Amino acid sequence: MSYTLAPSAAASAADAARFLRLVLRVDSVSTAVTGLVLVAAAAPLASLTGMPVAFAVAFGIFQLGGAACLALIAGYPVIPPALARTVVAVNAVCAVGCLVTAFADFVPLNDAGVVFLLIGSGIVGVYTTLQYTGLRRMTGGTA
Repeated sequence: MSYTLAPSAAASAADAARFLRLVLRVDSVSTAVTGLVLVAAAAPLASLTGMPVAFAVAFGIFQLGGAACLALIAGYPVIPPALARTVVAVNAVCAVGCLVTAFADFVPLNDAGVVFLLIGSGIVGVYTTLQYTGLRRMTGGTA
């Protein structure tokens, strides 16, 4: 007679919450680093990307605020699904915003600036997908 051990629902939910927490923390750190670079190196980035210094600083400050929010949410003992959904939605909007900014000509970017924003959009898109996956796992697919 053999027995198979299926993971309990509680263990699966805990694993999903751990996964989501990890993705939120990694997103927080990478967002903070990007924000710091945008603020601290706004002038050199302006000459490299065509991005105006004021835009880079404002974008960096926005990123630092977002990083703090992500770290706060990741630190909750239990991640509220509503906050996780908000993170997914805000990240999706940011990914689209980077794409629009790259191509809409309201920020005078050169080719390097367009590539910078396209890479950023791709990275945010990956985080969005991973966070959505973690949220679905955590909520049993009802996210």
